[in-house]
Amino acid sequence: MFPKGNLAVTRWVWRRMRKLFLLLSFLLSHAAHLEGKKDNQFIWKPGPWGRCTGDCGPGGIQSRALWCFHFEGWTSHLSNCDENNRPPKERSCFRVCDWHRDLFQWEVSDWHHCVLVPPALGQARPRATECVTAQHGLQRRTVRCVQKLNRTMAVNEICEHFAPQPPTEQACLIPCPRDCVVSEFSQWSRCSKGCGKQLQHRTRSAIAPPLYGGLQCPNLTESRACDAPISCPLGAEEYMFSLKVGPWSKCRLPLLKELNLSRRTVLDFNSDSKELVTFRHQSYKTHHHSKSCDIEIGYQTRQVWCTRSDGKNAMLSLCTQDSLPVTIQSCIMPKDCETTEWSSWSPCSKTCRSGSLSPGFRSRSRNVKHVAVGGGEDCPELLEKEACIVEGELLHSCPRYSWRTSEWKECQVSLLLEQQDPHWHVTGPVCGGGIQTREVYCAQSTPASTAQRAKEVSRPVEKTLCLGPAPSASQLCNIPCSTDCIVSSWSAWGLCIHENCHDPQGRKGFRMRQRHVLMESTGPAGHCPHLVESVPCEDPVCYQWLTSEGICIPDRGKCGPGHRILKAVCQNEQGEDVSGTLCPASPPPEQMVCEIPCRMDCVLSEWTEWSSCSQSCSNKNSDGKQTRSRTILALAGEGGKPCPPSQALQEYRSCNDHSCMQLYWETSAWGPCSEDTLVTALNATIGWNGEATCGVGIQMRRVFCVKSHVGQVMTKRCPESTRPETVRPCLLPCKKDCLVTAFSEWTPCPRLCQPGNATIKQSRYRIIIREAANGGQECPDTLFEERECEAVSLCPTYRWRPQKWSPCILVPESVRQGIMGTSETCGKGVQTRAVSCISGNNQSAEMTECLKQTNGMPPLVQECTVPCHDDCTFTAWSKFTPCSTNCETTRSRRRQLTGKSRKKEKCQDADLYPLVETEPCPCDVFTSHPYGNWSDCILPEGRREPQRGLRVQGDSKECGEGMRFRAIACSDKNGRPVDPTHCNSSGYIQEECVIPCPFDCKLSDWSSWGSCSSSCVGVRIRSKWLKEKPYNGGRPCPKLDLKNQVHEAVPCYSECNQYSWVVEHWSPCKIHNELRSLRCGGGMQSRKIRCVNAANGEGGAVDNSLCNQDEIPSETQSCSLLCPSECVMSEWGPWSKCPQSCDPHTTQRRTRHLLRPSLSSRTCAEDSQVRPCLLNENCFQFQYNLTEWSTCQLSENATCGQGIRTRLLSCVRSDGKPVSVDQCEQRNLEKPQRMSLRCLVECVVNCQLSGWTAWTECSQTCGHGGRMIRTRFIIMPTQGDGRPCPTELTQQKTCPVTPCYSWVLSNWSACKLEGGDCGEGVQIRSLSCVVHNGSMSHWTVPVDNALCGEMPFQDSILKQPCSVPCPGDCHLTEWSEWSTCELTCIDGRSFETVGRQSRSRTFIIQSFENQDSCPQQVVETRPCTGGKCYHYTWKASLWNNNERTVWCQRSDGINVTGGCSPQARPAAIRQCNPACRKPFSYCTQGGVCGCEKGYTEIMRSNGFLDYCMKVPGSEDKKADVKNLAGKNRPVNSKIHDIFKGWSLQPLDPDGRVKIWVYGVSGGGFLIMIFLVFTSYLVCKKPKPHQSTPPQQKPLTLAYDGDLDM
Repeated sequence: MFPKGNLAVTRWVWRRMRKLFLLLSFLLSHAAHLEGKKDNQFIWKPGPWGRCTGDCGPGGIQSRALWCFHFEGWTSHLSNCDENNRPPKERSCFRVCDWHRDLFQWEVSDWHHCVLVPPALGQARPRATECVTAQHGLQRRTVRCVQKLNRTMAVNEICEHFAPQPPTEQACLIPCPRDCVVSEFSQWSRCSKGCGKQLQHRTRSAIAPPLYGGLQCPNLTESRACDAPISCPLGAEEYMFSLKVGPWSKCRLPLLKELNLSRRTVLDFNSDSKELVTFRHQSYKTHHHSKSCDIEIGYQTRQVWCTRSDGKNAMLSLCTQDSLPVTIQSCIMPKDCETTEWSSWSPCSKTCRSGSLSPGFRSRSRNVKHVAVGGGEDCPELLEKEACIVEGELLHSCPRYSWRTSEWKECQVSLLLEQQDPHWHVTGPVCGGGIQTREVYCAQSTPASTAQRAKEVSRPVEKTLCLGPAPSASQLCNIPCSTDCIVSSWSAWGLCIHENCHDPQGRKGFRMRQRHVLMESTGPAGHCPHLVESVPCEDPVCYQWLTSEGICIPDRGKCGPGHRILKAVCQNEQGEDVSGTLCPASPPPEQMVCEIPCRMDCVLSEWTEWSSCSQSCSNKNSDGKQTRSRTILALAGEGGKPCPPSQALQEYRSCNDHSCMQLYWETSAWGPCSEDTLVTALNATIGWNGEATCGVGIQMRRVFCVKSHVGQVMTKRCPESTRPETVRPCLLPCKKDCLVTAFSEWTPCPRLCQPGNATIKQSRYRIIIREAANGGQECPDTLFEERECEAVSLCPTYRWRPQKWSPCILVPESVRQGIMGTSETCGKGVQTRAVSCISGNNQSAEMTECLKQTNGMPPLVQECTVPCHDDCTFTAWSKFTPCSTNCETTRSRRRQLTGKSRKKEKCQDADLYPLVETEPCPCDVFTSHPYGNWSDCILPEGRREPQRGLRVQGDSKECGEGMRFRAIACSDKNGRPVDPTHCNSSGYIQEECVIPCPFDCKLSDWSSWGSCSSSCVGVRIRSKWLKEKPYNGGRPCPKLDLKNQVHEAVPCYSECNQYSWVVEHWSPCKIHNELRSLRCGGGMQSRKIRCVNAANGEGGAVDNSLCNQDEIPSETQSCSLLCPSECVMSEWGPWSKCPQSCDPHTTQRRTRHLLRPSLSSRTCAEDSQVRPCLLNENCFQFQYNLTEWSTCQLSENATCGQGIRTRLLSCVRSDGKPVSVDQCEQRNLEKPQRMSLRCLVECVVNCQLSGWTAWTECSQTCGHGGRMIRTRFIIMPTQGDGRPCPTELTQQKTCPVTPCYSWVLSNWSACKLEGGDCGEGVQIRSLSCVVHNGSMSHWTVPVDNALCGEMPFQDSILKQPCSVPCPGDCHLTEWSEWSTCELTCIDGRSFETVGRQSRSRTFIIQSFENQDSCPQQVVETRPCTGGKCYHYTWKASLWNNNERTVWCQRSDGINVTGGCSPQARPAAIRQCNPACRKPFSYCTQGGVCGCEKGYTEIMRSNGFLDYCMKVPGSEDKKADVKNLAGKNRPVNSKIHDIFKGWSLQPLDPDGRVKIWVYGVSGGGFLIMIFLVFTSYLVCKKPKPHQSTPPQQKPLTLAYDGDLDM
């Protein structure tokens, strides 16, 4: 026991522990539950697939992100999701690349037929009556993405990459439902005059079928009993009796249990009697290959009975004929075609993984064990194919193929030059634009993992394996042209200097002159002439003193003797100041004596500068000279120093006394880069032209000394210091070995057998990828190999070998006797034979082999006849009599009657049994007539030998004389087509034709360049002119000017002032007045001028017109001799220089000094002058001038390709006058950098075509209309103004017209009943061979069956069951004529291009008793062309007693049933509106309500009848009939108004009974019932057992009558 307090604590603790325990257990169970449900709580969720990356095609890869989601929506770590259910993160895909655009396309089918849109859920389809013109429909089409090459289906995403998917559905309209349209009924057939019930009928035919849900055709037949039938006396009915033949029963084998040879035979087909053995003994067994197949012969029967014209059967004796039809005959027991089991599936044709683009195929086959006989089922398909897709990761990927190319071959300029001038031939190095080619081949792509097998993979394969467009096999290229340097003119000769001034030796030296390069040479063969010339000289001086004189300073006083101060500077050969110690001689004195004239002395001017040397060199005849002079400025006075004689006023000195034979160094071209053992080999590097190089080599050239006008001289004659280098380093090009592909696989030998024994070869080839270069290994000689195929099997030939026919087998005698009661063994039977398939060596083969090679199988069974006693028998036909050469003769054959037939009268009938047959003899006279149009002009085929690796248009003859052909049709004397070789060996008539050759635009050659238009920089021009315009598609002319010329202008450079004026010294001044004692004062002086060519080293005079006439120096000028007393000043010195900016605020100065003072005290003239520096007057600025870029200049040997554009630099003075470039160079102006640019002249390329392909097979195997085609392709399209591509890339030629031979079925014969009058029979038709011209619609002529080859053995198409109706039978009529072609139209416009026409058969009822057995009527419809739109309108007759006839009429006037809209049908019975419901009213002819006789119409104001009022006293009078005008007038009667106000009117204004009338009637009825019931109770007598009194029946009738009211 616990204490009480402890108990409370314990309870509290227990209560808390229990709650904690419950909480823990709940948490544990929840955790376990969560652990158990972990798989269901976390699920994988993939993201969308990303873009397809990787290789182009099916080798791409797509990836996507994966997340692990809790079912409540939050993401978790991937480890929480089940790895087994993890979706794939990557998948293979088809990566679409840009070049796939040429491989895939959307393939769109035609739109399917428009179908009605299905109604939405819960909506009913609109009724046809609601349709007005058309109803909404939907049409679909199939859209799929396919490969262009093999039409294989691909995934839609590929095509969607380039173009959106075309729509697969579109709305369309369907015309409203159109019911069947039928013609009018024909006239009723006539009733016969006999007695009894007779029927007559009429029929109509279907004109248009029901369309778009319209109603089916109504009955096409109506029958009725003839009017007023004449009853036949009892037993005197007239009937027709017909022997009716029933259908043959199925073929069965006879099993006779009991045989009674008397009148009756009982047949039992369950017996094992010996009769079966006897019959089977007669049946014939055929053997097919290894298995035997019995052709079992059974028998079939049919019924024959007599039928009466009313359809009832009659006694057979009423239909008795001479002999009853055959009711039993032999037959073949039907057996279906029997085949072997299917073979196993062949392996899939695709054995590698390539995605789902192109599945493979597999097939299986089965053989025929025996064919169908006796109407059994024909053989099913013997070969079955299905697509198969190879799956599995272990399969290797299919090889992928890509286009490869060889390196480009050498650039061939000659190809383009030959296009311009077909007579062009190589005359020297060519350059410029050309064409280069390369080989394009298909090879297996090289995976990275098999790079070591690259040589194997690179072998060429069939080009069809490569997808996408092939790379170009030709391109334009350029051979760079070389241009020579442009150099300046020669400078003046320098001083005679030592060859080496640093080490002067001997007394021999050289004088030199230089020229510099104005434009560098271009191209590998560009050449620069020598730039330095030298001549030997003596006493060379490298350094010399140059002195300058000062003014004369008098020693004493102002005049008289004095001295000049000389300033000497030592200069080198370049004119640079150097130290005076270098000059060899001592410096000149610092002073020199001079004299200043006194006042009365003669005054002379200073010496002029030495003139230019008269010759550039010295020859045997003359030396060069220089002169200088001075003039008398003032005469001497008295006592003064006199003037010197005139000879002392001039001085001469020799110049340029060196020889005219200049020496210069000449060099050969640099040799090839070769290895040099002295040069350290460097690692392979990349040269300046971007090609790989292999080390450093050297280039060498020869250097020799040349003397002008003489030739090569000894080397020591030329200065060694200017000798060019003979060796230079170069980068060696790497050796390139020839690279060829591996040989391709041998072309496969045929796996299938080959007809004939022709030799079949296989070949392989390889392609040169890179030609050998720089001494590499040469290419192999063998690029093509060929060998014969081994063990090519010949195709076995198979044929049918039929055996002899068995004897004719009849129905067994016992069976025939039991059924027919006759024992004669004659009549129709069957005979069989075995047919086996054998090979060419007579070995047995499968029947399938023969079925493949032949049209069918020879028949195994045929009908035969065993002649009876009464039959006519004949001998076999004899051979035809021979024919003579005359085409008019005939040939015949005969036969004779045999045995008892000779005496039988019926056998003597020559019409039934002819004994002679005659036919015309074949005739070998043939006529021909041309057929079709002339072919294109076809040139003779030449030898096709590609020149220089590429066919161009000039390689094959494209124009000139050819032949055109026209087919002939050949026919025999009877007009039957025959083979054209009977008329002509080729089947053509030929005619010469000419394809005019294209003539290109012809221009003259370039004229020579004109002279430069001006000095320094000008323009020189050359031109071409038009010689012949293009025609016949020749190369067009370039753009010509008005004179039909093409000009080319380029900037040119000439020495500035090349032609300059040279002046001599002025003559002494000649005084005007000779009589004056003092010869002083004004006068004139003259000088000689001449124009010289500064560029010519000789400096010879040229015509004065070549020099600038604006700058011509004056030849005379005024002068003066100062008198002794006058002040004499010196000549003005030069003006000081202006600053280069030509600032007008600056000035320039010039000075002169006093030479002699005047005697008087007058001051002398000024000794200095100042003037401002004015631009373009006395101050000039200079700038470089650039010409425009020239046109792209090509080498003389090039027609296109890379050229050079040049511009020239000149110096221009600010007044626009061109000056020497030295003026700009002295001022250190910035020169432009680029003076030449590379450029490209577009190559003019004629269209280049492939050769013609071979002629295709004829489009038809025989007959008219066959065509042969050959094509050619454009290899390189026209570029620039090249000769355009011809429009004729396809040529056609009509095929020879060969006759067509075809098997033609004849029309079905009449139904043969074989002895009966009506019932079931057979129709037959025959096969005949006819000849025609390819169209069976034209006339056909029968010919010998052998010309058509094997006859198709199909008995089923030659025989068909038929029936002839008996009198009284319900039977179908013959087909009606086809209706006219009708189009479906909406509002008169055609809805479709193909129309429809219909025909029908209906049934004829001859007896009402047989109408239940009538067949169904038949309507046939077929498409037709050339249909019309018809519209249908309702027509109506005139009204007659409110009735008229309404019918439907087609627009061509035919009355029809159907076609018109039922909603638009006019009323046939006229009724008033509103209806005439007033008492005593009726509907009149005018369609309005009127009143009966004796009543007058009371009209409302709206013209309608209000009510009819009785006319007083009208019982004996005729009611007055009012016209419509009277009816419309209202009646103004006060009595009527009063009566209308208080009278009770039981009818409404519209003629209806008012409501109160019903109320009064109902109340009266109830009162009546109450009175009757009360009377009954009062008068009733208590008779408990009586029935209901009969008086209640009239009450019921009275009640009914009230209800009707």
